Amino acid sequence: MTPDECPNCGVDLQAMARACPECGACPDTGWADEAQYESTQLPEDEFDYDEFVSREFGQGGLPLGSQLHWVWAVAAILMILFFLTHAW
Repeated sequence: MTPDECPNCGVDLQAMARACPECGACPDTGWADEAQYESTQLPEDEFDYDEFVSREFGQGGLPLGSQLHWVWAVAAILMILFFLTHAW
């Protein structure tokens, strides 16, 4: 049975609505008796991008620019070897 208002976002629902037009909640995800909840109970902390990067990827390491010269050196050597072997 469709509730009068969406338990997720509070928008008024039509009598036979199959889903909330605002948030998309439906009997399977948002207004069935077994699916109702007030919140996820997760803390509302601000996201700190620098802390996330530090935690996920660690500190230090060489930036990509300092490693890139090795890629070019290897590519040049391979090209020289290719041309030398096909020139004979």
